[in-house]
Amino acid sequence: MGCSGCWKKMVAALSALLILHVYCFARRDRDFSFMHQATRAPMVSYYDYIIVGGGTAGCALAATLSQSSSVLLLERGGSPFGNPNTTYLSAFGAALSDLSPKSPSQRFVSEDGVINARARVLGGGSALNAGFYSRAGSEFIANAGWDAKLVNESYRWVERMVAFHPPLRQWQLAVRNSLLEIGIRPYNGYTLDHLYGTKVGGTIFDRYGRRHSSADLLYYANPSGLTVFLHGPVQKILFTTEGKSKPIADGVIFKDANGVSHWAYLRKGAKNEVIVCSGALGSPQLLMLSGLGPEKHLEAHNISVVLDLPLVGQGMSDNPMNAVFVPSPRPVEVSLIQVVGITHNGIYIEGASGENFARETKRTRDFGMFSPKIGQLSTSPPKQRTEEVLNRAIEAMRFLPRSAFLGGFILEKIMGPLSRGHLELRSTNPNHNPAVTFNYFQDPGDLEKCVQGIKIIEKVIESRSFSRFRYNHLPITTLLNMTANSPVNLLPKHANASRSLEQFCRDTVTTIWHYHGGCQIDKVVDHDYKVIGVDSLRVIDGSTFDYSPGTNPQATVMMLGRYMGVKMLHERNANMIPDSN
Repeated sequence: MGCSGCWKKMVAALSALLILHVYCFARRDRDFSFMHQATRAPMVSYYDYIIVGGGTAGCALAATLSQSSSVLLLERGGSPFGNPNTTYLSAFGAALSDLSPKSPSQRFVSEDGVINARARVLGGGSALNAGFYSRAGSEFIANAGWDAKLVNESYRWVERMVAFHPPLRQWQLAVRNSLLEIGIRPYNGYTLDHLYGTKVGGTIFDRYGRRHSSADLLYYANPSGLTVFLHGPVQKILFTTEGKSKPIADGVIFKDANGVSHWAYLRKGAKNEVIVCSGALGSPQLLMLSGLGPEKHLEAHNISVVLDLPLVGQGMSDNPMNAVFVPSPRPVEVSLIQVVGITHNGIYIEGASGENFARETKRTRDFGMFSPKIGQLSTSPPKQRTEEVLNRAIEAMRFLPRSAFLGGFILEKIMGPLSRGHLELRSTNPNHNPAVTFNYFQDPGDLEKCVQGIKIIEKVIESRSFSRFRYNHLPITTLLNMTANSPVNLLPKHANASRSLEQFCRDTVTTIWHYHGGCQIDKVVDHDYKVIGVDSLRVIDGSTFDYSPGTNPQATVMMLGRYMGVKMLHERNANMIPDSN
């Protein structure tokens, strides 16, 4: 009897180990038969749909359209599979701090002075971010005019592949309990819905700490209907204008890693389209490079104007994030965002913690997602934003006491925001970053919300539920000054930062990578995401948003790719027209 029990336990253990091994091996070595380097692309090819950008929306859209059509998905970066820096939660921040030409992240500096990042990898921002998964609120969905039933179906389609219940441990439990203690109620438990109060959200990291980005959604694709080319940046969209009442998109030019140009065209057919899914920077940039944008700006860059669209690149926004660092007298777990307090004032309170904030090598330590290494620099004067100054900030971190790295951050993000900026071309090279201005806190309503958010953070830190993770001898003013004066950004320091929360907000503002705008609905695209004044061209991504949905936009951007894919398939099937080359 005893031996039989031992044998059963051994079999169960071996089975679990085998399942884990197969699972991890499959995730590590997944090789889609339809995925190739752009160097293998034919010089000229034809498709029903050409999708520019294999990011958060593009992968979901491509997988959906491939079910009954031929789809080309062009991604300027490489694959996230097999890259530990884009795969493991424990390596978060490594890809963002990689400045090499082959990095999955491309650094850019806004004209405000905030260093930021844009994705250059299949999966887009979902292959780089902190992983929090939460749906948009019902008000956002209603304002977008979306079909609520199809929205829910599309979210569920995404979630079956990428959404997981996070393991809630000591730091995140303390954040949750503190939010409830100070009155951010009700407690909604674990939910993917956007609900007022405190909740545990989803994560795209599974229980083994492996990331599941939108690239995983390509598992749904019909392999015979999809072609993916990596390292194939699109140079411009091609149009037919002669004899037409308005321009018609009919293809794109893209280059491979060797600099060789390739032409991809749409097959003949009324429902065939070019769809731009290149993100809030890439989509308006590509429209401009292709001759769609403010006429005078295009002419200044010697770009032939296809159509004067003055609002391309306008309405750019980035949700400002401000955080307070809390040194802990005891070790805490590695955790990114798992718990959120959603207030009726448009303020979201979250927390992150653990050894990734004290990651130590022979050379240096850093603050993980708040390190100057990954670009959390704020509004320092342009002449001060040099590599030399950045390196000095990184070097200064070596001399901070280890205790300064043990603990975590309580942060706040503002809904919206209300402040708006714009984007312009710097050059005609599509690989170069455009110039973008976000105008953080230009609208006084945003600054007022930030101050309210910092006051809520103060209450969280001073709550009884959080007492285990803070030093009693460090008052909140000291924590504010520690945060404001730490080398996590290159801002000019102000002695009154702890006394003036407005100054603290301005001094410590960083990005949470939720920037959006540039191709907004009713300004650049219509409610079907078709570019106004142009046929056979859509933009489907976060560049169409007026404000960031929910506490993290990635769930909604993936949903939007699926949602619009289903709608486009219905349109095609309802109006079947024979296609041919």
